[in-house]
Amino acid sequence: MGFLLEKCSFSTLDEDVIKVCHPFLCGNTDLDDFFQHDVPAYSKQMLGKSYCFRLDDNPAIIVCAFTLSNDSIRVDILPNSRKKIVRKNIPHSKQMRRYPGVLIGRLGINKDFAHRGIGSELMEFIKSWFIDAGNKTGCRFLIVDAYNEEIPLRYYQKNNFKFLFSSESQEAENTGFNKNTKLRTRLMYFDLISLLNEQ
Repeated sequence: MGFLLEKCSFSTLDEDVIKVCHPFLCGNTDLDDFFQHDVPAYSKQMLGKSYCFRLDDNPAIIVCAFTLSNDSIRVDILPNSRKKIVRKNIPHSKQMRRYPGVLIGRLGINKDFAHRGIGSELMEFIKSWFIDAGNKTGCRFLIVDAYNEEIPLRYYQKNNFKFLFSSESQEAENTGFNKNTKLRTRLMYFDLISLLNEQ
């Protein structure tokens, strides 16, 4: 058991929770603004659902928060070499143009709890949700459009996410930009079947 499951309580992050909690600060202005102000509208428009872990000793403190929404990986737009990598563990008879996934749209760790392994613990929690037999929908992949910065990219790579495209220029070219464009984010994915195979 880790810190989140031993010392925190899990809940939906909604308007009521935001009102009774201290402002959530993870050190990224965009994420802080989203979790403090945009979550209710995002949820009302059914664009994503947000969740959090709050400290048991002080429920006004949000330790970490994340937002999920439905998504898919479109292999029909991938270069052949990348298509083969994504489909590697999918039987030929089950191959499709796109595969169901869940997008981790936002994810942040309270800066007061940084560098304690909570980010990896949170990712393990999210992964476990979608391989649970009680999951109500098919979900093969976790997908993230990660900030194209060293710390978030390293975090997702540490948690076994792979780049959807082999290089930034390949991603730019295949997503409608000039291949020399510096991308704001990079598409990454995690194949959940790897966890079932480990079991």
